[in-house]
Amino acid sequence: MRSSVYSLEVGRGGDVSTPAPSITQLNGNGMSDSNLPPSRTPWASALTSIEPNTILVRGFPLDELMGRLPFGDAIYLLLTGELPSPSISRLVDAMLVSFIDHGVTPPSTLAARQSAASGASVRDAVAGGIAAFGRDFGRNVLACQQLLDDGLDMAGRSRMMGAAAAELVERMVQADNIPPPGFGHRFHLTDPRATRLLQIAHELETDHRYTEFLRALEHALGRHPALADLGLPVNVDGAVAAICGDLGLAPEVADALLLISRIPGLAAHALEEQQREAPMRIIDPAAHTYDGPAARRLGRK
Repeated sequence: MRSSVYSLEVGRGGDVSTPAPSITQLNGNGMSDSNLPPSRTPWASALTSIEPNTILVRGFPLDELMGRLPFGDAIYLLLTGELPSPSISRLVDAMLVSFIDHGVTPPSTLAARQSAASGASVRDAVAGGIAAFGRDFGRNVLACQQLLDDGLDMAGRSRMMGAAAAELVERMVQADNIPPPGFGHRFHLTDPRATRLLQIAHELETDHRYTEFLRALEHALGRHPALADLGLPVNVDGAVAAICGDLGLAPEVADALLLISRIPGLAAHALEEQQREAPMRIIDPAAHTYDGPAARRLGRK
């Protein structure tokens, strides 16, 4: 007979060929420590401590952060482990706002709306929108940061960024990897989000190697004879990738920031779909028109 807890085989003569574990080798459930299921294996987390009546997020009492720490700062704290400086706080908030929504045409928005049209809850529709971030949409920040890393490696300590950018562009043209991640846009000849983010980032007291090389790459793309008619300005993905590089943030952190920032937009589209449109419709983004408020300006604070 083979035990479900440990192997105990008895031969015809009654000899035990595999000795049973001693009492000290067994835990309270009669299982040896080496056979503990993965869910019972001890592990640790440095994010949040939960004790009776106390919640510490990266060491800070959560109730003390509430009403005092902006949401963007709390996200930065959770993702990096430290509070941002005032200038980084402003930049993180700007990045979160920059990606909050981009109309009805992105695949993630269409996925959220189509899910809502089928009767899915808002949370399920948002999950569907997040799941639509894939290789060809929503991954450009990661790819662009890798591109910038490669270019900076080519430039080396000499910081010959112009020459490295020109060589990198030539390689991409020869490999037919145009447009590169972080450059060009389906709608915008100049992405206003990228322009504003880079303006704010310029005020940071930090090394600007990534943003400098981003600009060098943009210049090299514009000067290459094979790309003269394309128009490949920096887009919001490229700006975020370069800024996060200058801040020393891992590409995965930059990716997480963009995912977090798009959730309000996906929720708003799912709600609007439920409130304004008939169920089970087939959504054609080209057939839509905007009927919201006309352009308006934010007053000075």
